Amino acid sequence: MSTEKGNLSINSENIFPIIKKWLYSDHDIFYRELVSNGCDAVTKLKKLALIGEFEEVEGEEYRIDVSVNQEEKTITVTDNGIGMTADEVKEYINQIAFSGAEDFLKKYKDKASEDQIIGHFGLGFYSSFMVAHRVTISTLSYKKDAKPVFWSSDEGMEFEMGEGDRTQRGTQITLYLNEDSYEFSNEYRAREVLGKYCSFMPVPIYLKNENAPAPEKKEGEEDKKEEEKPLNNTTPLWNKHPNDCTEEEYKEFYRTVFHDYREPLFYIHLNMDYPFNLKGILYFPKINLEYESLEGVIKLYSNQVFIADNIKEVIPEFLMLLKGVIDCPDLPLNVSRSALQNDGFVKKISDYITKKVADKLSGMFKTERESYEKYWDDIAPFIKYGCIKDQKFKEKIRDYCLFKDLNGKYLSLSEYIKEQGFPVEDKTEDASSKSEDGVERVEGEVVSDDKPEENKEPEKNKIYYVTDEKQQSQYINMFKSEGLNAVILTHNIDQPFIQQIEQDNDKLAFLRIDADISDSLKSEGSEKEIKEDEETLSKLFKKVLGKDKLEVKAQFLKDASVSSVITLSEESRRMSDMMKMYNMSGVGDDMFGGGETLTLNLSNPLVKFLLEHKKGKKVEIICEQLYDLAMLSHRPLSPEAMTKFVARSNEIMEMISK
Repeated sequence: MSTEKGNLSINSENIFPIIKKWLYSDHDIFYRELVSNGCDAVTKLKKLALIGEFEEVEGEEYRIDVSVNQEEKTITVTDNGIGMTADEVKEYINQIAFSGAEDFLKKYKDKASEDQIIGHFGLGFYSSFMVAHRVTISTLSYKKDAKPVFWSSDEGMEFEMGEGDRTQRGTQITLYLNEDSYEFSNEYRAREVLGKYCSFMPVPIYLKNENAPAPEKKEGEEDKKEEEKPLNNTTPLWNKHPNDCTEEEYKEFYRTVFHDYREPLFYIHLNMDYPFNLKGILYFPKINLEYESLEGVIKLYSNQVFIADNIKEVIPEFLMLLKGVIDCPDLPLNVSRSALQNDGFVKKISDYITKKVADKLSGMFKTERESYEKYWDDIAPFIKYGCIKDQKFKEKIRDYCLFKDLNGKYLSLSEYIKEQGFPVEDKTEDASSKSEDGVERVEGEVVSDDKPEENKEPEKNKIYYVTDEKQQSQYINMFKSEGLNAVILTHNIDQPFIQQIEQDNDKLAFLRIDADISDSLKSEGSEKEIKEDEETLSKLFKKVLGKDKLEVKAQFLKDASVSSVITLSEESRRMSDMMKMYNMSGVGDDMFGGGETLTLNLSNPLVKFLLEHKKGKKVEIICEQLYDLAMLSHRPLSPEAMTKFVARSNEIMEMISK
């Protein structure tokens, strides 16, 4: 073969500077491209053997060898795959952006199963010029009587090609690193990058440090060849059928890939062939919500080749806490394989993942209720966020959202409603009919056709909830003493979540446990007597506290040990929370006057004392203390109020001790 020189045939003007400077943002990606090209070459050869166009050598191991030489500042990547003829080098190397893998698939698509080839773009080889000032190729095709080819290029603009001296089938690419890229010839750096990009490639990858000293041999000891171990796992867990995977394998895979030695809560194995090819494993990790970032890690692969580890386009926003791997050869990527194109295909994958998560959760609720309840506190914020953000997800999962009650029991909404004895509306069509006179009739009952009063608020079933078990402990104790129940909702997402439930069900109303004094907590008392005492106490507290707008109520509560409580209407409290969210808390307080009500228990000895000694010396200090005690059970005191409360408490103790 005569030596040939020339300029590289570039399909677009000045494309090479773009490849070198812009196409790949991470320069270490050349390792991925060269090794994956080697995997392509092996995959092609195996396919030819499958259809009878190549006879495999018995006992031969297909492999990729990466050698680094820090002294010479070189990297060599060698495969024993299909190799190239001189014409193929001209076509696939000299003509940039012509995809050999794509051409190969077209040629053989009817002769074998459609095994995907990694190299979709034909530009991967040229990533080597990001780190090397000179690159050489030594290759020998599998074809009979093929001659070896040697190709070299300085700076990627001009090449020289002629007959080579390679005697083994396959391709060897050597990179002579530029001054800024010497680090990649370091064994540890090479091992790090190969581990990042090539951990699950389908062909065994071996790394050799040519500068490493030979192992010392003791006198009389025979030469022992160390057993080679590939850097990669060629059969990743996600490619196996779920029935063939053990619990320990899933946990070990999680520890290895994500370096998280806490056990994941549970996992979801993805395995889809139609309408697109997708495999993977998603894990719900154990997260400390107080200290850790809520953003998980999803590693994207294409035919076992690592693409990216932050693929927000594919994962629904509310599932960003997940850790996992997704291998999707059909996923549309840009030419450098490092970004997703914005099209409907990505949305379909996102919808599929959402469905699989919903199916997993509903399945656990039905068949593994105990485990589901154990995980609920960890996953609840994200499931509730998903219900708010995704209508389809909400429809699939709303019946499996749990509420923890005051007794630590986990119940679905329907279970809680049933336990509370709320009436359940029967919406079946055959339960009602209309007679000829137009009056609607339900089995055994006549319902009047009179129009309801306009603007009349429908009667709602009240579900009480707790946002802070310590802060609201007094109210909790009052409820428990009366055999009443409430649910625990302590996360920020709970407020919009319950508002959504109220919008979907106009028969339900959520009230915080300190929103009012339930009729069930009151004991009987003379209405006239209560009214008179209420007026007396209202004047007294407004005068002592200097709060003219303070609303004061008096009631006979069943628990005589409770002296006073603060209540805030649910509407006012939600408005106040919204104002705080927008940094308008001061405006909200002024505009809505606080909306708080001080309720005094006429059954309590201290309140009775105030009514009997309206002008006594201790009245002022008792009024102030009762107010602050009530407020402490409602919300934290301001720094100034807390200082006064502590000083007053000390004063009261001194009075008692005398």
